[in-house]
Formats: sequence, structure tokens, C-alpha cells
Amino acid sequence: MNAINHAATALLINKKWPGVPLLWVLFSVQLVECLWVVFNLVGLEAAYTEPQIRALNDIHLSHMPYSHSIASSIALSLIAWFVLSHLLKRPRWAIAIAVAISSHIVLDVATHVQDIQLAPGLAYPKIGSGLYGIPAIALVVETIYGIWCWWVFRGSKALLAVILIFNLGALSFYVPQIPGPEAFLAGHPRVFAAIIGFHVFTGLAAVGYFARSHWRAETQQAVQADSPAVGGPVA
Repeated sequence: MNAINHAATALLINKKWPGVPLLWVLFSVQLVECLWVVFNLVGLEAAYTEPQIRALNDIHLSHMPYSHSIASSIALSLIAWFVLSHLLKRPRWAIAIAVAISSHIVLDVATHVQDIQLAPGLAYPKIGSGLYGIPAIALVVETIYGIWCWWVFRGSKALLAVILIFNLGALSFYVPQIPGPEAFLAGHPRVFAAIIGFHVFTGLAAVGYFARSHWRAETQQAVQADSPAVGGPVA
């Protein structure tokens, strides 16, 4: 899924569990992708491209058992839950962050071709809805999802504009008939990984910046709701 829409998932997390710090949730929804970028750059995971790239289905995420397997995502979520719940004594944060981390693989299964392993060392079967086999439809579905996240969050018009701009900015990557800069990535999968890393960072930064005031208000309301009442009638 487009990085901006993973970032938009943080808006849903805030609506369900207000009070969890913005940066924590933003990082959590993209933790899996950050690992993918690092693992590809160091050679632990790999991708390859067709000789000519016209759309995203010409890039194949052929080996990503550590960052993008079902088992590894569950493990990361459970570790985060345990640390926050039992060590830091933040049970609400624990649930929110665990859901945020696991949301990434759920959304990728809903969009990717069959390139997601169940666990490291288990090469087959690989799962994925196959939506990226028809990338133009995938772009429509992903954009609708990003807008829905914004609508649930009740974000600003500027935040909506950011989500739309990032999605429409990827138009040439999803529509083969529209030429774009991705053509220059053919044969350079590690450069592609680095660009994805930059895209992840800018998407998180943009969503965080334009969501921060509303997020802060939600956090203050959550703190007030959780605080015991003080004072009372004087006898």
C-alpha cells in the first residue's frame, strides 16, 4: 500500500485509542516498511525489476520473509504489547501500538500480489489479494481508504489535501499508460528501496504535521476523561 495511506492508518488508531503519542503511532504503522527498507539496503531481503518499469507490478518483492511475513508481524506486535503493557505499565498504549504495527501487514495482504510469506523459512504458500495486478484499480481503492481514514479522524482540509496529493503524485506508478520517473529504476532495486524510505519519511512527516493540532486536542480530552474528579461540594 502507498506509504501515505499506511500513515493515514494512524488517524484511525487515534480515533479508537486517543491519548497515545502521535510519533509512537506514526512510527508503528510503518515499522514493517522501515525494516523492509533497511533489510533491502543491507542485502538481507531483495527485490528485482523487469527490464522496463511501467507500473508497480513491474517491481517484484521477491524475498522479504523477515519484514513482511505474517509471523514476524505478529511477533513484533506481541513484543511491543508486552513492553508497553508489562514494563512501561501502559496497557492502552500497548493495544494501540500492537494494532498499529499489525495493521501494516493486513493492508499489504489486502493489496499485494502473492508475495507475503506466512513465516521466515516457509517459502510457500505466499499470500496477497492480487490487487496490485491491476494497479489503476489499486490506486482508486487506496485513495478511498486514505480519505476514509481522514473522514473518521475528522481532520483538516489541509490534511485531506496531503493525502490526495501523495496518492495522485503516484499516478504514473499505478497507471502504465502514464510515463514517470519510475522508469529509471529498472535494474536498481536498492535505489527503489531508498526512495521508498524517503517516501515513508515524508508521508509520516506530512500526516504528523497536519494532524498534530487535532491529535493534541484528542489527547487532552482523553487525559481529562481518565483523570479522577477532584474537589467537590464542601460539607
